Amino acid sequence: MRSLVTYASRLITSRTMSQSTSIPRKQVRVRDHGYDDYMEVEKKVRRVVKFHELILSQPNSMLPIARLDTLSRRIGYKQHEAGRFILKFPHVFEVFEHPVQRILYCRLTRKAISQIEQENEALIRQIPDAVARIRKLLMLSNAGRIRLEHVRIARKEFGLPDDFEYSVILKHPQYFRLFDAAETRNKYIELVEKDSSLGVCEIERVREVEYRRKGMDAEDTRFAFLVNFPPGFKIGKYYKIAVWKWQRLPYWSPYEDISRYDLRSLEAQKRMEKRAVAMIHELLNLTVEKKITLERIAHFRMMMDLPKKLKEFMLQHQGIFYVSTRGNYGRLHTVFLREAYKKGQLLVPNELYLTRRKLGELALLSPRRAIVDKELTNRQREDFDDEWRHVEQGYVDHNIKTSNGEVVSNVDGELIGALSSSENETFSEVDGEEETV
Repeated sequence: MRSLVTYASRLITSRTMSQSTSIPRKQVRVRDHGYDDYMEVEKKVRRVVKFHELILSQPNSMLPIARLDTLSRRIGYKQHEAGRFILKFPHVFEVFEHPVQRILYCRLTRKAISQIEQENEALIRQIPDAVARIRKLLMLSNAGRIRLEHVRIARKEFGLPDDFEYSVILKHPQYFRLFDAAETRNKYIELVEKDSSLGVCEIERVREVEYRRKGMDAEDTRFAFLVNFPPGFKIGKYYKIAVWKWQRLPYWSPYEDISRYDLRSLEAQKRMEKRAVAMIHELLNLTVEKKITLERIAHFRMMMDLPKKLKEFMLQHQGIFYVSTRGNYGRLHTVFLREAYKKGQLLVPNELYLTRRKLGELALLSPRRAIVDKELTNRQREDFDDEWRHVEQGYVDHNIKTSNGEVVSNVDGELIGALSSSENETFSEVDGEEETV
């Protein structure tokens, strides 16, 4: 009898859950191998970047092999692991013998140095865009200020240079103000004045493009997000209805001040949940590569009114965001904006993203190709040396220098011989006269 009651209760529960028209709170994460493979590649590139930063921090940007194990422990390498690592990337790292000290050193190749210089130049050129991104980031905050340390941790994602405190914040006092909080003694960046022209979300521009391109109903696109579920994601009938209702649900803009609204009602809570989705969506759009780690989003949680359980919240909207656990040894979670990527590449790439990608492509080149390139370079150099020796010898054979340093061809050889003999006779006569005197 007890088993029958248990079976009946489970059946009723399953029916109520399946026929619910609200998006479930907890969902199973469906993997998208395209994003996971992207993170595996980035893991290799990140290790290369850490190592080349270590090399650049050394005198003359050269690292002695004898100190390789000792210095590489700072960035998490074990004994003898660093040596094997640099040999895997011959296009980035070069091992050579010092011509005077006769000691093996490690340095960056010319191609790697060129790519690093291009990235630094692109970083400097896009400082005006970085200023606009920080202004929009401060406008997303409910208090109009953000801790400097939180921005410093995520500076690479926002496309900021290492000295952004001076080159971006202090250099633009008309936009930012830097101060120390009395209660916490932490530095904060505060927005001087809000600009209404910057208070437009990227999703609003996307909606306008979709509305004009597809001619959809204005009511369906007014508050909707672009949804693209990962392969293998099961979409039931009632889940479709729930998503359709959620897409039509109005919400407050992330740049809008909500302090004057009453947020105690159920409708207001639903709007706040959708506003949190729009907030994370806009935050991802402010990054250079349209991705950021979940742990760095958590730094802005209190200032942007985001929910506590961010991972579960992201998994509710797997058609908008993708949370990857690859590439960080399971310690961090990387959040991608799905609509910004296609086949592992940004749909609208920027200059800084392209320069970073070139460095990654250089790190992923096959070591065999490096050996072949080296052999071809040596062979071309030997052929060039042989050809140059042949040209030089022919030049010497066909040209003779006079005492005045003028070059005369062999056609005038007899004349040169006559001139030289007459000059010798003259000099001998003069010498004789001097001796007689």
